[in-house]
Amino acid sequence: MSEVIVVGVDNSETAKRAAVAAAKLATALGAELHVISGFSDDRIEEFGSGSDRITVSSADSAEYVARKVSEELDVPAGNIKYFAARGTPANALINYAETNNASLIVVGNKRMKGLGRVLGSIANSVAHGAPCDVYIVNTDIDA
Repeated sequence: MSEVIVVGVDNSETAKRAAVAAAKLATALGAELHVISGFSDDRIEEFGSGSDRITVSSADSAEYVARKVSEELDVPAGNIKYFAARGTPANALINYAETNNASLIVVGNKRMKGLGRVLGSIANSVAHGAPCDVYIVNTDIDA
């Protein structure tokens, strides 16, 4: 079984930068990349009217985000998977990594400076609770 690298994503540019870094690492190491998007509630929304209705859940939306990001990454076919994971972003990554025996979690450094550092960041929470190594990507635009 190959090593598993986990990266958390949302719709932000900084998350996409972290995912690109994770893809490069996975490719270089021959590891499987798992792109994860967290969701914290079971909200369900319905769109349309009459018989033309569609139901979308928070889990569906999170999986859609993970799939879209994974489709943009340059990883060999078969070495990338995408999933929605229940929980806050940090807890979703930690729990997923633990359940799937990940060897590395990749996160961006968003909110690790200034007031965000005081309030907490996903990277900080993951670094303190991860069951494996954590790689924090510098995702600042000016970097």
